[in-house]
Amino acid sequence: MFLRYFIRRLLYVIPMLLVVTLVVFSLILLIPGDPVVALLGENATAEKVAQLRAELGLDQPVLVQYGEWLLKAVQGDLGKSIFTQEVVAETVLERLGVTFQLVTLAVLISFVLGVCFAVASIWRPGSWLDYLARFIGTFGTAVPNFWLAMLLVLLFSVKLDILPATGFVSIHESPLGFLQSAILPALALGAFGTAQITRQFRSALLEVLDADYIRTAFAKGLGRMTVIWRHGFRNAMLPVVTTVGLLFGNLLGATVVIETVFSIPGLGQLAVNAILQRDFTMLQGVVLVMVTMVLIINLVTDLIYAWLDPRIEYD
Repeated sequence: MFLRYFIRRLLYVIPMLLVVTLVVFSLILLIPGDPVVALLGENATAEKVAQLRAELGLDQPVLVQYGEWLLKAVQGDLGKSIFTQEVVAETVLERLGVTFQLVTLAVLISFVLGVCFAVASIWRPGSWLDYLARFIGTFGTAVPNFWLAMLLVLLFSVKLDILPATGFVSIHESPLGFLQSAILPALALGAFGTAQITRQFRSALLEVLDADYIRTAFAKGLGRMTVIWRHGFRNAMLPVVTTVGLLFGNLLGATVVIETVFSIPGLGQLAVNAILQRDFTMLQGVVLVMVTMVLIINLVTDLIYAWLDPRIEYD
């Protein structure tokens, strides 16, 4: 039963991926500006422009361009950058490692802080911890991440001079260097997630604590914190799993801004540079990888549901 559900979800991914990539491929071609003119310069002759356009395949209909690109993409060939002649697949996978490390740290921070704030709020209702959790739930949702990023840089990099304002060190090179370089962008990136998880988990815990089996646990003389962690935590985690899954996908898109602010060489910065240079081939590769990552994350989120709640049926 579980295997059948897993295979069915995988089959759903294929047509969804085709539709999304076709739409994105078409929209990318509508971006103002001509990559051929940007590459040759405005003074290029019409003959040279037509020749280069034919070499790049940009003179063909959109569906033909998409079909050729998709056929190569299935084989792992995403082409070469129009401007740098870099192999798109290699460049995107290299940048993906940077972005994945940053997003994973941001999600981890969001989850830990969100759960801690929610539990603290439920543990002492009406206390300053409760009001702090509510404030964080509102603050993190309302504040733009780029504004928070600039505040963090101003405080910890300019004023206190304890953390770097730009750059990135991979966790494989130096775990300590990774934390020093990634903590500020991860905090800016994860502020929204912290707010969402705090609100979702707090609401879920309040609902779970009204259940009959929770009242029975209290009647047995168990303490409030013991009941929350032993009986309420797992049952209240289902909506948080959904939030984390959606959050991972949202943060992948939000890295476009954060990586630009902190000069991090990830997928976000690569996408921005590709847009500015009208490098359609590179941009299509970035979008394909991001879309695929989001679909995989959604699938993993559904599978985690089965582990948390075996009562969920998949037929």
